[in-house]
Amino acid sequence: MKNYKIILQYDGSRYKGWQTQKNTDMTIQGKLEAVLERMAGHPVEIHGSGRTDAGVHALAQTADFKLEEHFDKEEIFTYLNEYLPEDIRVLEIEEVPLRFHSRYHAVKKTYRYTIWNAPKADVFLRKWVEVIPEELDLAKMREASKLLIGTHDFLAFCGNRKIKKSTVRNVMAITIGKKEEQVEITITGNGFLQNMVRIIVGTLVEVGLGKRSVESVGEALESRDREQAGYTISPRGLALVGVDYE
Repeated sequence: MKNYKIILQYDGSRYKGWQTQKNTDMTIQGKLEAVLERMAGHPVEIHGSGRTDAGVHALAQTADFKLEEHFDKEEIFTYLNEYLPEDIRVLEIEEVPLRFHSRYHAVKKTYRYTIWNAPKADVFLRKWVEVIPEELDLAKMREASKLLIGTHDFLAFCGNRKIKKSTVRNVMAITIGKKEEQVEITITGNGFLQNMVRIIVGTLVEVGLGKRSVESVGEALESRDREQAGYTISPRGLALVGVDYE
């Protein structure tokens, strides 16, 4: 048996997220497993580094799967790219130790959220950006983002209010930049809770629009109360940029 690690990218616009679901075949994991099953002649389980939500994109998602048969990695690479939908593409493939797991061995993940800060988005980018026509105060957003850096309990920024696992995460960096009409918010951490990135971005947007103070972000963090943080922004502008391993 061999364990294969792949790096892939996908446009999540028409998918229900990464994780396989019983009531739909429109998931990234489902599409990958269907192609692998066709190739191998039996079901193949694939593990992703994280479960991106419905509508979320990936520039470089990491996944792994095991095959009992001996397949040349180039053969697998070619087969996947031939039979996967056009909005899912495998960029790299390599053989890794059997113990490697894309999710459990990840040490750092980076997401990027893109906002079109003008009344109407570029026609060719409209599926990958969130339109916010009002001018954002980026200086205040950067100031507020500093309050979230470090190891904290991010329960207030978690979309699952019934979560029983630890909600402590380490946010290593948040950068906010602008090029012409596009505002990009890049967040790196050792892991993220359900909807955590989108809630952080939504909270920072509220700061940028003058709907909340800079100080309120730190207060929300300390409160551990979801009601104290900002709204969950649309998944449209979110993309997984990359995953790092030791």
